[in-house]
Amino acid sequence: MKIGIVGGTGDIGEGMALRLSHLHEVTLGSRDESKACATSDCTIETLKGRGIISHCKGVSNQEAVDAADVIVLALPFQHVRATLSGLTGFEGKIVVSPVNPMGKKGHFFYDQPEEGSAALYIKKMLPESARLVTAFNNIAAHKWKELDAVLDYSVAVCSDDQEAKKIVMKLISDLPNLRPLDAGPLSSSSIVESITPLLLNIAKNNGMRDVGVYFR
Repeated sequence: MKIGIVGGTGDIGEGMALRLSHLHEVTLGSRDESKACATSDCTIETLKGRGIISHCKGVSNQEAVDAADVIVLALPFQHVRATLSGLTGFEGKIVVSPVNPMGKKGHFFYDQPEEGSAALYIKKMLPESARLVTAFNNIAAHKWKELDAVLDYSVAVCSDDQEAKKIVMKLISDLPNLRPLDAGPLSSSSIVESITPLLLNIAKNNGMRDVGVYFR
C-alpha cells in the first residue's frame, strides 16, 4: 500500500513512518521538502540500526498526496484549512483524519467546529469522491516514535464508506497490539475526537502518562 502523510514531519507522521515503512511505501510530506527529506533519512537510519529496511521518502505535501493510495492528515486542527487549500488530487483516494480540535483554558476541552467535528469540517474541503475515514485520534502523538513502546490501544474508526473503512482497519491491524473497531458513520467522529482532551485531562490531573483507550 502507498501511504502519503501530509504534515509528515511531526511526531505522528514520523512515528507512523517508523512503524509502517517496512511494510508499506510511505511518503512523508511537508511544506518544507528539505525537512521531509531529513525526517525520512532519519527514519531510514533508525530502522537500519534495528536491521529493518524502510521504504520511506521525503517529499512536498502535494507529492505525498499524488503518490498515495491512502493519505493521512497528520495536522493540528488550526493548520488544516491553510494546508488543504493549497493541495489537489484527493479525488477517489482514502483520506484518514486523526485530527482533534481542542482548546486549553486551564484544562483541555473539545473545541467543536460549526460543522460538528474535524472530520465533517475536512469533508467540506475535499472533493465529493474523496473517501474520508476518522482513525488514530486517541493515540498520544509522541508515543508513535517510541519504538520500544507497545501501542496497546483500541482505535475507533468512523466512515460512511464501508470499503475505505475496512482498508484502514486492515492498515491498523498491521501495527502490533492496535485493535481497530468499527465506530460507525462519519457523523460519530465528534465522539471519537472529544475523547482526546478527556485523556489529556486525566493524565494531567492524575500524574499519568500515555493514557489511552482500550475496549474489552
